[in-house]
Amino acid sequence: MKIQILELIEGSKRAEGLTVIIDVFRAFTTECYCFAGGAAQCYPIGSMEDAFALKKLHPDWVLLGERGGAKVEGCDLGNSPWDAVNYDFRGKTMIHSTSAGTQGIVNASRARATQIVTGSLVNAGAVCDYIRAQDPEVVSLIAMGKAGMERVPEDLLAARYMRALLQGDASFDLEGEIAYLKDHGGEQFFDPALAHIFPREDYPLCVAANRFDFVLRVEREADRLVIRKV
Repeated sequence: MKIQILELIEGSKRAEGLTVIIDVFRAFTTECYCFAGGAAQCYPIGSMEDAFALKKLHPDWVLLGERGGAKVEGCDLGNSPWDAVNYDFRGKTMIHSTSAGTQGIVNASRARATQIVTGSLVNAGAVCDYIRAQDPEVVSLIAMGKAGMERVPEDLLAARYMRALLQGDASFDLEGEIAYLKDHGGEQFFDPALAHIFPREDYPLCVAANRFDFVLRVEREADRLVIRKV
């Protein structure tokens, strides 16, 4: 199995094989909590214009929208796992548009990815179990970064951890890496001036490694992409 770590929007455009789009802070962490809370499916949308258009067609669907970390005005929710655990998602369909994670999905779907799943620390082990079961020749781990343009430590940490699990490297110090991350990538969650965008409660939810035993897989439905729990 060839395992490659790629980064940012440009990396997602070079995806091949079984592709994992990684966004720890916070898109695909948030989605895990939404699905754990009973969400039925999620439509990842690149542009907010398209997301609002879909919401207009389906006003009962839950629209999650984020740009620059902040909730987009007019959306039901932003991109916070803390908000997700305090919302009733049972049986709900979601529309999700973010500045990094969902952009990676859209770009990878146009590349040479044969299959796409999302990834974060909260389901990293489950993602690797899924990959092993699929036994692909090539795995692309895409660390999406900030707005898909700037490298961030948390997404690279998740990518490196997944690679270590797939390679059977038992020496990977996940606990130590997460402790380091708090002050080297997670600072925004502890800045009172940013609490309205990055609530402190989000941080422990984002770094609760292997909390969930499911995978979020991207499938094609007519002319749209849809994410479902498997």
